[in-house]
Amino acid sequence: MDTHDRLEPRKAHLMGDLTGKRALVTGGASGLGKAIAQSFARAGASVIVADVDADSAQAVADEIGGEAWAVNLADTSALDGTDLDVDILVNNAGIQRIHPITEFPLEDWRLINTLMLEAPFVLTKAVLPKMFERGWGRIINLSSVHGLRASANKSAYVAAKHGLMGLTKTTALEAGPHGVTCNAINPGYVLTPLVKGQIADQAKTHGISEDEVLEQVFLGHSAVPKLAEPEDVAAIALFLAGEHAAVINGSAHSIDGGWAAA
Repeated sequence: MDTHDRLEPRKAHLMGDLTGKRALVTGGASGLGKAIAQSFARAGASVIVADVDADSAQAVADEIGGEAWAVNLADTSALDGTDLDVDILVNNAGIQRIHPITEFPLEDWRLINTLMLEAPFVLTKAVLPKMFERGWGRIINLSSVHGLRASANKSAYVAAKHGLMGLTKTTALEAGPHGVTCNAINPGYVLTPLVKGQIADQAKTHGISEDEVLEQVFLGHSAVPKLAEPEDVAAIALFLAGEHAAVINGSAHSIDGGWAAA
């Protein structure tokens, strides 16, 4: 980038205009990934919906006019060395397992860290060469409030999300000089079908109402008494993917009602 480029104001772009961009969203068949894929497609991007659930990935791809990629991201050895030509990568795929450390199965620990830390590393490695060639790219890692804070009985998830924050910052430093940014989104609880099911299950388990579960369990750390919606997270992802976020790099964007502020 020469002096003229640094001093010349960027031409105005429509906020959220991704026309001509190609995006890959992992875990794109449901929840946050689906909302992000839909948002990107509405903004004009060509979206690859990557998910282990082939049928659901295809359904979302058909809905948004994108492509489906049925892939097991836990098989990182099969992905290593892949060359992916996309402008935007969203590392979103994830799972949860809850056990105290003394009872945490090693296979669950390995699965979570492979899927949620090693796979983002392998995919980042796969997309950077083409991004560097173009001098433009966006990598968005769906971390969590648990990438900034810890909770008991979630050791693997917390470790993976903290690791993902480290990967985000390192990628930002290495990729920034090439016009490629890397940022993290750190949601608290989001009102996805999975969370709705957890609320109902805990209400039955504890013999309390769903409203009480919401207030006591899911919003106990939040200054704002409201769960985020998938569309809230998708809106931040859309902004980070666009031209107006060109100098936002290596940062964490919390959507947690103030949980991480405590």
